[in-house]
Amino acid sequence: MSENHQLYDVKDLRGKLSAGGYKMTPQRKEILQIFVEHTGHMSAEDVYKILREKDSDIGLATVYRALDLLSELGILVRMDFGDGCARYELNTVDPKIHHHHHLICLKCKKVIEFEEDLLEMLEAYIEKKSGFKIANHEVKFFGYCSECRAEEA
Repeated sequence: MSENHQLYDVKDLRGKLSAGGYKMTPQRKEILQIFVEHTGHMSAEDVYKILREKDSDIGLATVYRALDLLSELGILVRMDFGDGCARYELNTVDPKIHHHHHLICLKCKKVIEFEEDLLEMLEAYIEKKSGFKIANHEVKFFGYCSECRAEEA
């Protein structure tokens, strides 16, 4: 379990659901537990596979509906890495702090998280020039990971 995921347990997330006017159903609880226990960026199919391994009877359509709702409520972050497959992760970031960035390998499709925020000066410049108050940003870099580059050498 990563450090970020230790910030939340299912009880914490129940409060976020009820604040949005929704109940913690057994299906939502089971799906959220997967995000608490697993790191990385998971698609609906990834979540469904884990549920199947746990002998859960939750269907894929229910997984899709739950992921849509949980991302609308800001409990999960929905990400698109340019391959047509939506992926999700727990939203563990303080809204005042930037969300991490992603390095996406064009060959093996691995997604690597990059935590450093190197754009603070750019944000300040944009805000000063435009009067636009930036709340957050997301950056994706597409290229080739070290393993794929080593294969090419």
